[in-house]
Parts: sequence; C-alpha cells; structure tokens
Amino acid sequence: MVRILAAAFLCAAMASAQTTVIRLGTLVPKGSSWHKILIAMGDQWSKDSNGKIELKIYPGGEQGDEPEMVDKVRIKKLQAVALSGAGLTSIDAGVAALQIPMMLNSYEELDYIRDKIAPRLEKEFLARGFVVLNWGDAGWVHFFTKQAAMSPDDIRKMKLCVLQGDNSTMRLYQLNGFHPVALAATDILPGLQTGLIDAIQSPPLIALANQWFGGAKNMLDIKFTSLVGATLIRKDVWDSIPKDVQKKMKDAALVAGVGLREEIRKAEAQSVPIMRQFGLNVVHADDKTVAEWRALVEGIYPKLRGPYIPADLFDQVVKLRDEYRKAHPEPKS
Repeated sequence: MVRILAAAFLCAAMASAQTTVIRLGTLVPKGSSWHKILIAMGDQWSKDSNGKIELKIYPGGEQGDEPEMVDKVRIKKLQAVALSGAGLTSIDAGVAALQIPMMLNSYEELDYIRDKIAPRLEKEFLARGFVVLNWGDAGWVHFFTKQAAMSPDDIRKMKLCVLQGDNSTMRLYQLNGFHPVALAATDILPGLQTGLIDAIQSPPLIALANQWFGGAKNMLDIKFTSLVGATLIRKDVWDSIPKDVQKKMKDAALVAGVGLREEIRKAEAQSVPIMRQFGLNVVHADDKTVAEWRALVEGIYPKLRGPYIPADLFDQVVKLRDEYRKAHPEPKS
C-alpha cells in the first residue's frame, strides 16, 4: 500500500511538473527584430511559469502561409499564431474595419480607434476559439510594381498579387477592373521573378525583409492602409494554464505587442532609404492622382460596409476617426 501511495504521489508530482509546449507559427522573417521580440516574450513566459511554459516559434512561413497556419491551430498542430490583418480577417471579418483603404492618415488615429474597438474584436475572436494576446501592426501598405505606376489605370494593366485565401479582396479588385492573382506570401518572390505577377501591395518593411522589392523596384508613395496584426492562442490551451500564470503571460505579451509596434514604426522610416540604396524608385503621386485613388476607394466603401465589414462597426470607425480629428486638428500650412 505504501508503495502504491508513493507511486501515486510521484505521478501527481510529475504531472504537475509537465511543460506546456506552445507552438507558434508566423510569417515574420527569421532573425528579424519581430522574431527577436517574440523570442523575448517566450523567454519571459518560461521565467514567469518556472519553466512550465515553453514557446516554440516557427518563423518565416515554416508552417505555411497564414490561412494554412490558422487551419493548423484549429486542428491542434499549432497552438498559437502571430498574424497580419490578412490572416486575422479569415477568422473574423471585423478586423478589416482597421484596414479600410485610405480611411486613416496616421498611427495616432489607428491607435485611438483600435483601443476603442479592440474589446469587441477580442470578444468575436473568443467566440471562434481564439484568445487575443496582443495587437500590433506592420506598417503602411503601398503598391510595389515592376514598371513605374501611379494611377488606378496603371495598376489595372498589371497582374496584382492578392494573398491566397483573401477571397473578399480578390472579388473587390475584380469588380473594379483589376487583375488579381492569388498567391501564398511565400510564393510572392518567385511569382515576381517568373512574371506570374507584376505588382504587390506591402508595407515597405515587409517588402525589404522578404526582398520583394528586388522584383518590384517601384513604390507608389500613397499610404493606402495600415496592416494590423495580432498574436492569438487557442482558447482551450489558454484555459489549461493556471490563472496566475495567464496574467503574467498576458502582461508579457502586451509588452511584446508595444515593443513590436514601436520597433516596426521606427524601422519603417528607415526601410525606404535602405531600399533606395539598392535601386528602389519612389513614385511620387500628384494631388490629382491622390484624388483619383481616393474617389475610387470611397466609391467602394458602400460595398465594404455590410457585406465585408459589419455595418455598425464600419460606422463606428468613421465616427471615431472624425472624433479624433476634431480633437486633434492638423495645423494649417
């Protein structure tokens, strides 16, 4: 009997000492500042849990593109993901409210609006089995093209990459006379090299990190939208972690989220000068061209509101943007 009890206590002790391994997939390039911040977050998780939480990171698309990684979380091959807005909208369309083309002009507007609507978005993710650990962003999206392009008609002549699985964006481009081609993010560089695509939309920092600008050496200097991001963990995995450890992990994740935003925004300003040293041509749009793009995207807003973005959420973003601008008017030149 003594031996049986001793064995039972030993098994219980071993179970309590078991390590929870959290496998996280992401497209962030291996060795990049983003990757290092995620590593630091994992180190903090291990420290805060006395080694009972181990974060294993698979960067650079090692686990596939974002839709594939989301699927792997659902079938429990991954436990967590760090996604861009493209992957996030495949889980909940509401995230697209933070990426409405030419709706926002600054990170200050983005931060103000995101802070206001994040609780609603996080509730929607939770209903779909995901816990949001932090929010981030990846910079302002620009067109990168093989031949210099400025107007919508210039881009319409090109084969424009749309991320695989982003069917709503594909459909919108088709309806407005563009020629989108669906590719996984990991196939963009070979797609540019082989002529499968002629143009991409990307933040400068991502175009630099993935060397996409090497195949598309012209960047239109219009900021079309911000590319947001977030780190998610599967709800059942999160629920299996003790509450006190959850709090410490969430705190570390929030610190990582702030660090990611600060690092990306600082690096974004440096990325264009670096690419220009290697042959990037920045195409400066005149006021007439900017107005042409704005008329195009604002004409699409009624198609976005409702079918692609919940109507009340779309309206809330407009209200919050106007509210922010009223409180922070731009200085008159």
